[in-house]
Amino acid sequence: MTELAAAIAVAGAALAAAFGNQAVIVKTIESMTRQPEMSNELRSTMFIGVALIEAMPIFAVLIALILVFVK
Repeated sequence: MTELAAAIAVAGAALAAAFGNQAVIVKTIESMTRQPEMSNELRSTMFIGVALIEAMPIFAVLIALILVFVK
């Protein structure tokens, strides 16, 4: 049963990260089309945001591994 909970946690985190990344990237592209002179700064900020969002699935995998292997 813990394996199922771990799989659900990882899948949920992956889906949430995908939607979060999509929202950040879409807003960055919209901002770049509005203000092309800010594109370099916006791009670097976007990469930082995407990296922080991607930390969530990594933590979910760690928690899932703890759930599966620590009994």
